[in-house]
Amino acid sequence: MNSWLILTATLPTSPSALRVKVWRALKATHCATLREGVYILPAQAGTAAAFPALEATIRDAGASAHLLQAPARDAAQEATFLALFDRSQAYAEFLQTLKAARKALGARGAAGGGGADEVAGRKTLRQLAQQLQALQAADFFPGAAAKQAEAALQALRTELERRWSPGEPAPAEAPLARLSVADFQGRTWATRARPWVDRLATAWLITRHVDRQPRFVWLKPPLRTPRGALGFDYDGARFTHVGERVSFEVVAESFGLMDQPGLAALAALVHGLDVGGVPQDEAAGIELLLRGLQATHPDDDALLQAALPIFDALLAGLAAAPASRSRP
Repeated sequence: MNSWLILTATLPTSPSALRVKVWRALKATHCATLREGVYILPAQAGTAAAFPALEATIRDAGASAHLLQAPARDAAQEATFLALFDRSQAYAEFLQTLKAARKALGARGAAGGGGADEVAGRKTLRQLAQQLQALQAADFFPGAAAKQAEAALQALRTELERRWSPGEPAPAEAPLARLSVADFQGRTWATRARPWVDRLATAWLITRHVDRQPRFVWLKPPLRTPRGALGFDYDGARFTHVGERVSFEVVAESFGLMDQPGLAALAALVHGLDVGGVPQDEAAGIELLLRGLQATHPDDDALLQAALPIFDALLAGLAAAPASRSRP
């Protein structure tokens, strides 16, 4: 059986400031209410540490609060407590929202939508990912409904990426060999034309941290690696998605670059923009900026040259940010 935290609170009707403060704090924990003034959380919940702090806050304000920790009395009570945290209805509502979004995005695609539709679609994907993340944060006992919602979002993302980015690689399963940058100088690197965030970031990484004199070739379908070239970010390329890693992460880890200040945070940002993940604060702004570069630079070599200082500045900013940032 689970261990449960039960917080009892008797708050004065006035002043209302304490009641509002406690209500907001309780809401943030995603606790359940047994009855008025009695709140419950599983002890293993990520928000459980808030309960002792709330107890102290209420007592410091001169009101009454008690925090108890105990298992359920029996299996029937355990089932009652677990039912208070059943998020299946919330996941069902999320799936309906996702279904409506798929229908709307499909209609745009059928109508021959262009770049503006892709921008709107990526915004929708980002919003759906944030909704699911918020739901998962409140789900202390994830089950089949959680897996179904996550799989549905990933299916939609894959479907849209195939429309917007033909040739998007399928993840491979292979160990990453450690490589030496000395063996990869003056090489030709090939990737898909009209590069988006993973390809742009990987080309920046190669230029700034791997090959001092790279040459880039931008491929159009069919995707065939030119003789002597090194491919990245397409099926059959030397460097492509491996497991949950995107191409940027694969190149960074292959050449032992992840320990450089700010690079792991940049990898998290690239990962989230390319395939989804933990939302990053900078994601929306970086996405808008890169879309602007795409719109103003129809030539891919010019696009990369314009993107290089953007990633330089981004790495510097992330390196100066708190060290608590990490990859998903």
